[in-house]
Amino acid sequence: MAFRRTTLVKRCLKNFVGDRFSLFKFSTISSASAASSPVTEPPTLPPFRYEPRPYKGPLGDEVLLKRKKFLGPSIFHYYQKPLNIVEGKMQYLFDESGRRYLDAIAGVVTISCGHCHPEVLKAVIEQSKLLQHATTIYLHHAIADFAEALASKMPGNLKVVYVVNSGTEANELAMMMARLYTGNLGMIALRNAYHGGTPAALGLTGLNTWKYPLPQGEIHHVTNPDPYRGVFGSDAHRYAKDVQDHIDYGTCGKVAGFIAETFQGAGGAVELAPGYLKLVYEIVRKAGGVCIADEVQSGFGRTGSHYWGFETQGVVPDIVTMAKGIGNGLPLAAVVTTPEIASVLSSKIQSNTFGGNPACSAGGLAVLRVIDKEKRQQHSAEVGSHLIGRLRALQERHDIIGDVRGRGLMVGVELVADRKEKTPATAETAVLLERLKELGVLVGKGGLYANVFRIKPPMCFTKDDADFLVDAVDYAISKL
Repeated sequence: MAFRRTTLVKRCLKNFVGDRFSLFKFSTISSASAASSPVTEPPTLPPFRYEPRPYKGPLGDEVLLKRKKFLGPSIFHYYQKPLNIVEGKMQYLFDESGRRYLDAIAGVVTISCGHCHPEVLKAVIEQSKLLQHATTIYLHHAIADFAEALASKMPGNLKVVYVVNSGTEANELAMMMARLYTGNLGMIALRNAYHGGTPAALGLTGLNTWKYPLPQGEIHHVTNPDPYRGVFGSDAHRYAKDVQDHIDYGTCGKVAGFIAETFQGAGGAVELAPGYLKLVYEIVRKAGGVCIADEVQSGFGRTGSHYWGFETQGVVPDIVTMAKGIGNGLPLAAVVTTPEIASVLSSKIQSNTFGGNPACSAGGLAVLRVIDKEKRQQHSAEVGSHLIGRLRALQERHDIIGDVRGRGLMVGVELVADRKEKTPATAETAVLLERLKELGVLVGKGGLYANVFRIKPPMCFTKDDADFLVDAVDYAISKL
């Protein structure tokens, strides 16, 4: 099977070489006709009034050699010939030659406002001129201002903010809080989840592609409520019963907590079955546990319909973790919880050297203001609806598209070799990823079988960008 897939990839790439020289032709197909007709010519990027600076630094081949020599071998890159990205502006990236690409993965769902957004840049630069770093052993207004603004976005009594540096760190801190507060050890997580790369966070993760053979402690993974691939379809009650059964038969009857992404990121943009979290939160709380929402990817209005992903399920968690879009590329993350849960950490010394440093806090506050000022949540809803509608129309023409899912600008397109069996089209996904790059579109890839396109662009992504992306997918699939 591996040999046949490799052969398929090589043959498809070879066939595509002949198309590369025609990639810069202008498409004569309008958006309206493209919605109902196949794209027969390579589409063209929407106009963008920005000229990148001439690049005079090391070229990609040199960077790759240096990277192989000095960086860890576990670091991977996309594409047979990796891109040397040297500049970014809003929803676009530029390579060493000045070629522009549509960034439809946003630095792995990290660029929320746009690459080098002027207001975020200004906030970071102005603060850095005065003071870049001072730990919380001293007073500084930036972290307090940021925490106040962030707490104002939270429902219920979620009013205490811990500022950290990454989503992994946030999830580890949340798990520690849950165990200390409840006095229990057992954590429940979902299969197909991703919660970070350290040993404890990998314990919460439910994808073998990320996990090393290390002990994960008192962590148990229950059936994933995946409406497309899940064993119970969209039946939230049956998935919730699995959680109850696990508590009844696999624990002492008490648990520390339950953690879940409302929209699974690395797992392939899977939105949990409707109503699932409300049922499970009740079960977990009866078992003495707290409920943790991982909003590392789905927070800050990206889903369009709501500011936080958990709000789509009609719940209020006990602890919320967040990162990525919170800083628009800055190393910034946070845990928000209630005063009661937060108090458990005061029994020992708990600090964070870099968490909430003045420069990152100033940038985080600017991000929150930009999202509100530019109405990015509403924009994500409108553009996302247009994008998903066009992708679903494309699904009707291409059997390889098994599922189109998501909300706002948190979208997944799952590719299958057989719709009935849902056989993952892993090899074809790899080929199409290369083709989209040649066409000027950068998307992510996820899911256990690496057969899901993750489309999660900066929230300044426009309807014209959406049309270009869908036309590029249509054209690339038609060349398989």
